Amino acid sequence: MKYEVKQITELTETEIEHILQLWDISSWNSMKSDYFRTFFKNSTFHFLLDADKNILSLIRVNYDFVLEISGTQLPFAEAVGLVAAQKKKGYGVKLVEYFRDYVIRNNILAIGFCQRELRPFYEKCNIEILYDKGKTVKERIGAEWVDAGDDDILIFNVSEKTKEQLNLLSDKNNAYLITKE
Repeated sequence: MKYEVKQITELTETEIEHILQLWDISSWNSMKSDYFRTFFKNSTFHFLLDADKNILSLIRVNYDFVLEISGTQLPFAEAVGLVAAQKKKGYGVKLVEYFRDYVIRNNILAIGFCQRELRPFYEKCNIEILYDKGKTVKERIGAEWVDAGDDDILIFNVSEKTKEQLNLLSDKNNAYLITKE
């Protein structure tokens, strides 16, 4: 198995097709590669590959991710879209291990989010989980701030100070997802 990181411009047409198949999101299934590259322009892709360079698992890292907490904007690399080509083979666990090592080695502030049912997976990966803090993250839909929809925040690499800020989130102290215009 091999760990590989690719910029959006380095992805081949075949890789993009395979990523979309693995994600299996109906509204994205017919996405063309040019639109994919534009849509995910500020992303990198982290792969676990077999000897024939087939994708065993992947994580997309979104670099267009800023949370505002108590008036301070905090940019993060957001780990999203983790998927393995085959379940229960250890490919996802191994990729998360490589990814965490990568962000620590390169001093990249990285977090992710998960639903309650995925907690056991991330616990098995030894990823620190801020339980029920994901519910405090709000995103703007039209004129309203709504719950972003995740239960937990995953800590891949942040400073102690930032972790404290995230731990202080509550229904009275929310984080707001800032989108770039």
